[in-house]
Amino acid sequence: MNSENIRITPKTATELTRSWVETMVVGLNLCPFAAPVVKDESLRYAVSLAETEDALVADFLSEIERVQQATEEDVATTLLIAPVMLQDFYDYLDMLALFEDLLLEAGLDGVLQLASFHPQYLFGGVDADDISHWTNRSPYPTFHIIREAQMSRALTHYKDPEEIPERNMRLLRKLGREGLIERFPPFADYCPE
Repeated sequence: MNSENIRITPKTATELTRSWVETMVVGLNLCPFAAPVVKDESLRYAVSLAETEDALVADFLSEIERVQQATEEDVATTLLIAPVMLQDFYDYLDMLALFEDLLLEAGLDGVLQLASFHPQYLFGGVDADDISHWTNRSPYPTFHIIREAQMSRALTHYKDPEEIPERNMRLLRKLGREGLIERFPPFADYCPE
């Protein structure tokens, strides 16, 4: 563990992630489905201070169980934040693939799905310096556990959901790096020029 990680607590990781969600995800309407769960406080922020793969897997499985046992009103969706591990984006992608395999093995395909966020997020096939990557650049490596039935219901009430990524890319390109940092100053700490 490096010295920076020693100062990370569940409280600080949650507060920074919550600020990112409220300012960027909801504030810019990057995900039109996020505002209701933020408003009704059914978005769960779970922090794993795991330092090993096994410990992080255990925390992930615990969160999966928690989501399944909770009502949708209590826990609509969960952000599992891993501030200590997976600083390398490709290590993060390996863990994401493992988590997706675990969902399949548990028979949860079609029940739960994962969305991914990371400080160095890169979309495949997009230039590394394209600002569009910032739609998925969170303060810490984060796994979003989503109830598929809830997402399906939300999609039926949203016109042209397939246009959301393109709309987001246009918005971020319009704001530019400086505009995004002005809106959410921590970006300057973890998004390279």
